[in-house]
Amino acid sequence: MHPTRRTLIAASLSIAFALAPLTSIFAASPAPVKGEHGMVVTAQHLASEVGVEVLKKGGNAVDAAVAVGYALAVVYPNAGNIGGGGFMTIRFKDGKSTFLDFRERAPLAATKTMYLDKDGNPVKGASLDGYLAVGVPGSVAGFETAREKYGTLSRQDLMAPAINYAKDGFILDQGDTASFSGSAARLAKDPAAAAIFLKPDGKSYAIGDRLIQPDLAASLAAISEKGPDAFYKGAIADAIVKASGAKGGILARQDFEQYAVRELKPVTCFYRGYEVTSSPPPSSGGVIICEILNVLEGYPLSYLGAGSAETVHVMVEAMRHAYVDRNSALGDPDFVDNPVSKLLDKTYAKDIRDRIDPFRAGVSQDLMPKGFGESKETTHYSIIDNDGNAVAVTYTLNGSFGAGVVADGTGILLNNEMDDFTQKPGVPNLYGLVQGEANAIQPKKTPLSSMSPTVVAKDGKPFMVIGSPGGSRIITITLEAIVNVIDHGMNIQEAIDAPRIHHQWLPDTVYIEPFGLSPDTEKLLAGMGYHLDPSSTTWGQAAGILVGGKSLAEIEKGGGARYNGAIDSRAASGEALGY
Repeated sequence: MHPTRRTLIAASLSIAFALAPLTSIFAASPAPVKGEHGMVVTAQHLASEVGVEVLKKGGNAVDAAVAVGYALAVVYPNAGNIGGGGFMTIRFKDGKSTFLDFRERAPLAATKTMYLDKDGNPVKGASLDGYLAVGVPGSVAGFETAREKYGTLSRQDLMAPAINYAKDGFILDQGDTASFSGSAARLAKDPAAAAIFLKPDGKSYAIGDRLIQPDLAASLAAISEKGPDAFYKGAIADAIVKASGAKGGILARQDFEQYAVRELKPVTCFYRGYEVTSSPPPSSGGVIICEILNVLEGYPLSYLGAGSAETVHVMVEAMRHAYVDRNSALGDPDFVDNPVSKLLDKTYAKDIRDRIDPFRAGVSQDLMPKGFGESKETTHYSIIDNDGNAVAVTYTLNGSFGAGVVADGTGILLNNEMDDFTQKPGVPNLYGLVQGEANAIQPKKTPLSSMSPTVVAKDGKPFMVIGSPGGSRIITITLEAIVNVIDHGMNIQEAIDAPRIHHQWLPDTVYIEPFGLSPDTEKLLAGMGYHLDPSSTTWGQAAGILVGGKSLAEIEKGGGARYNGAIDSRAASGEALGY
């Protein structure tokens, strides 16, 4: 798509979300993108192009995912990363699946109270800004593990596009520049970051400017030539450790040398005959999505209708109960005995349904566990290849542009993922999550995540690839996209664009996107005892693929395109590309 047309469409859709009533939002959704051989959906159009070119050259979905991951580190710097970490869910053409955890880890010198003052209270900004907020990055190790085990192309082939975009630059569009301007003051605090992402006069880049990143190009070239050792055991690690030591951080060379990717069994569950494969701990995403779906399976959502007071009521109550479990019971499986089997049990879901009053809102404080004492700047991409291999990747720097720091000479933005740990039980983090001891800081521990890269299958064949950024709201964004397709009959683009609701136990509030519910529905919910918070902003940038048609109805008729891709209309620079 021509960049100018893409910008105009994104701007038009943003206006539609801001001004249109609910009934016209679906009309504003463009048709899903069709493809017969492959589909790549990312939050930045240049990265989508990179992924499709890999597929066209004979690479598989994992190859494309690796190339896209490196490309986003260049062309989507506020969230794309090699200075952060993430998760990859893979469903192979034979129906088997696996999960790669390349999430950040706490440094060896980390302590449970490292962000508290002498009185035991959190120090403002300590877990968000600067080197003390940085977890040990995992993306480089994760991409190489995926490529070596499941890819088919060379590291040099897959990294070449990212290196070229870093070395030669790329032209910024509206979506690109918006993220820079919103973080200009923060980036200005770190000279190395400011030198890359701000103009010499300190102003933000404008539409049409070219962003060139020579230091990042050199770092990527070293990784391309020498592999992960260039990042974890070479000059890059030394530069990051040196900067960390000089500026109040605790990263050490051993942190990088000891980093290892974990390959885990994904979480799986069944919802109305569909198999859902998603992220296991240290992500809460798959477990909590499945727990909520298990509860919802007992209600006739398609009959109750999308956006009705009855549907919102049961969804919110399912979310409320599931987020109690998320925030109190789950953590890194190397440190915590996660009660996954209990939370996925259909009988447990029935117990929750039995506790839901059909006419009144629940009260979060009544669910406080005994002994109880993530940004919008994550990104997700979905890929499927000609053979039916499906890959869902969500990775993150946590906050926008992470910790806002770059070690001199590396060009690599570093994460502020340590904020995802429990600083102090009962104290909210960046996303308002109130968490417990299971997620307390410990050396080499991975913080609990909400990232939910998910693949849905039906009758042994891929049906849907879905995920989103959005901090603690990732779970509900992904969940609602699945429900919108399966229960409410929306096509994949409508399902992703539809206004969202969110509840996370504490605070005891139902968050609603602009025009997400009708005034009549809001009045009914308020009468049931809900505290509603209609938002002035939207959240999330979901990326999805539906197989066999644009909607369930078209799939059942058997007349749809093989692959149907959709990028969230909230993602100004994103694109779904098929071939």
